[in-house]
Amino acid sequence: MVIGIKNKTSSVDELSRKALEIKNKYRDSIEISLCSGTGCKAYLPQELYKLIKEELDKNKNKSSKKVVVRRTGCLGYCEKGPIMIIYPKEVCYLQVKAGDIPEIIEKTLNDEIVKRLLYKDEDGVFVTKVSDIPFYKFQNRVILGSNSKMDPENIDDYIMLGGYQALAKALTAMTPQEVLDEVKKSNLRGRGGGGFPAGLKWETTRNAVEEPKYVIVNADEGDPGAFMDSATMEGNPHSVLEGLIIAAYAIGLNEGYIYIRQEYPLALKNIKTAIGQAREYGFLGENIFNSGFDFDVKVHRGAGAFVSGESSALTTAIEGRVGEPRLKYIHTAISGLWGKPTNLNNVETYANVPQIINKGSEWFNSIGTKSSTGTKIFSLVGKVKNTGLVEVPMGITLRDIIYKVGGGIKNNKKFKAVQTGGPSGGVIPEQLLDLPVDFDALTGAGSMMGSGGMVVMDEDDCMVNLAYYFIKFLSDESCGKCVPCREGLRQLMYIYERIMDGKGRLEDLKLLEDISVLLEGASLCALGTTAPNIVKTTIKYFNQEYLAHINYHSCPAMVCKSLINYIINPEKCSGCMLCKKSCPVDAISGEAKKVHEINQSICIKCGACMEACPQKYMAIEKKTEVFELV
Repeated sequence: MVIGIKNKTSSVDELSRKALEIKNKYRDSIEISLCSGTGCKAYLPQELYKLIKEELDKNKNKSSKKVVVRRTGCLGYCEKGPIMIIYPKEVCYLQVKAGDIPEIIEKTLNDEIVKRLLYKDEDGVFVTKVSDIPFYKFQNRVILGSNSKMDPENIDDYIMLGGYQALAKALTAMTPQEVLDEVKKSNLRGRGGGGFPAGLKWETTRNAVEEPKYVIVNADEGDPGAFMDSATMEGNPHSVLEGLIIAAYAIGLNEGYIYIRQEYPLALKNIKTAIGQAREYGFLGENIFNSGFDFDVKVHRGAGAFVSGESSALTTAIEGRVGEPRLKYIHTAISGLWGKPTNLNNVETYANVPQIINKGSEWFNSIGTKSSTGTKIFSLVGKVKNTGLVEVPMGITLRDIIYKVGGGIKNNKKFKAVQTGGPSGGVIPEQLLDLPVDFDALTGAGSMMGSGGMVVMDEDDCMVNLAYYFIKFLSDESCGKCVPCREGLRQLMYIYERIMDGKGRLEDLKLLEDISVLLEGASLCALGTTAPNIVKTTIKYFNQEYLAHINYHSCPAMVCKSLINYIINPEKCSGCMLCKKSCPVDAISGEAKKVHEINQSICIKCGACMEACPQKYMAIEKKTEVFELV
């Protein structure tokens, strides 16, 4: 029973009136949105917010303009944070510092612009509007677009933007079957990695015989460098909550869970606040919108295990046991939490649902491709100029994401590969850059969509070392329950270590592939079955790099320590002794103003000498066996 509801919204008309009242409240206001997501927290946005409020107080007698300041979720362009957007003119300021605030406020109140804080393109032209900045211009921010216009801790902002209208429509104007049919017609596929049609999954749980039934939000996102779900939960938790309630109504159940990682304190805080506000407004609890439908949700904090993102491991963790996967001969949709039918989707999947109910399945199908509809959020990281959170229509090419949205490769280096799908994904080489980004195309190339990680690599990255890094990560994160995964990943790791130490054998390539087949066919869950993607794609697309390591004891990218040497170029050495002083093992000999030398038998190849060598000399060089890749 829900107690103490003060602001319960009991009808669609009442919700519409409330939204109009909030809009009128902000009419003719200047609205300042300050990115306060986890990425920008390193820049102390709370201090910037405080300074903004102080400057507004100082200038309150100088201007009659009403100003609203919002601390928002992630605005995406992490490379240029902290970001500030000023509405209604959409003026976007990048890399804002405390010292910029007085000038920003003074000029904003006088309809002027701080030009030096604007985006400047390669031709030196300043760009004022956020929608004209290339990073944003080539996106389609269906889900993330609201982040810049709302305070995630203020439900009124969400209502003003049309929030909970989809829930009202579903509960008062549609039957559960009609909601289910609309989601099925939208062809919405799960954004958590598997890409299974959401509507079919809902229908399976709905048709299951046993009671009670449960619905769960998987917010356990654990891929290194991935922050799509956590940023959505931080910036617009109500969209996820609304999608969850609609799913519960369509399936016909009354209890749900949000499983969220322990490492996401801001997302946890914001979703708990959103749940409390939704209860207060009557969007959670008994008789929602006087429809007779009851639903409530609990938050479960995950312990941080990567494997707990797998559906059966996640439900096991909620039950209070160690998060280990179960055999999947019976799917979670039929036998999940406490052995009962359980529907589980990830954060991004649920966030799409209100949009589909509000705008219709035809609208959703108009975005993306026939088999992969809608948009997809990616965390674009690595050797790309514009790192951050991007949302693009399905079917866009990898080239457009990396070069149009991402701005190309840092330091004008040569593109080498992009890994999609997190640790369980594969690498895609330059010759496939025009591959459309959808579930089927990425799988066909040997990779996967995954939850949305996208790591860009350049000529300085070693594909052998990269594969080892992710195999080691997966080996460390394996729950150890099944032998193929536990021991298979460990053996892959040992083989990679041997190859990187210059002790590899040609038969190791066959051994890597044989173990990969075993992992794919015999592992208990997707952690093991998808782990070989990185092995198979690096061998397939970068076979010559493996052969260089094995046959020539050479690392062409000069990354693998055992296969490189640091030497001192006698023609450039000034005898400044900085390298000698920096060496932690005294491997460098030489006197002041005389050429130094590195004892290769002592050198641990840490690179400290190269970092210490003055830029004007650059006498320390990194060498490997000469091997021309073909």
